[in-house]
Amino acid sequence: MAAKKKKADPNNKLVAENRRARYDYAVEDTVECGMVLHGSEVKSLRLGSANIAESYATIEDGELWLVNSAIQPYAQAKSFNHEERRRRKLLASKRELAKMWQSIGRQGMTLVPLKLYFNDKGLAKLLIGIAKGKRLADKRETEKKRDWQKQKARLLRDNS
Repeated sequence: MAAKKKKADPNNKLVAENRRARYDYAVEDTVECGMVLHGSEVKSLRLGSANIAESYATIEDGELWLVNSAIQPYAQAKSFNHEERRRRKLLASKRELAKMWQSIGRQGMTLVPLKLYFNDKGLAKLLIGIAKGKRLADKRETEKKRDWQKQKARLLRDNS
């Protein structure tokens, strides 16, 4: 019997990824958060028009906020459209929020958005990394490791 292939779920889809974050920061831990969005923002995200590259997360008055993320206006929304770079509230449990607050305050960490996606239920989620900034030498080290992995894969592929 042949194994059945699962069809790709249209709800479960990556909208935006901050690839630069893993290069600039050493990510210690990740937290999945929900987002408070307007209807036109959800429609725009379904089309895949978002950017979280320059954004960051912050905790103010016991609430988690996503700052400077860009979700393009939805063309069909006309007068009911949203602001492109507004602050968006993130939803996390009190325990996760306390853990993030402690990491930021004590250990000099920062909250970096890594991925924006729709989960299996079709809800917009944001993966936030609790990270520490890398120095130039650390970035060089990461690049050397990446190059070595590529060379190693190439050698194994060619010799087999």
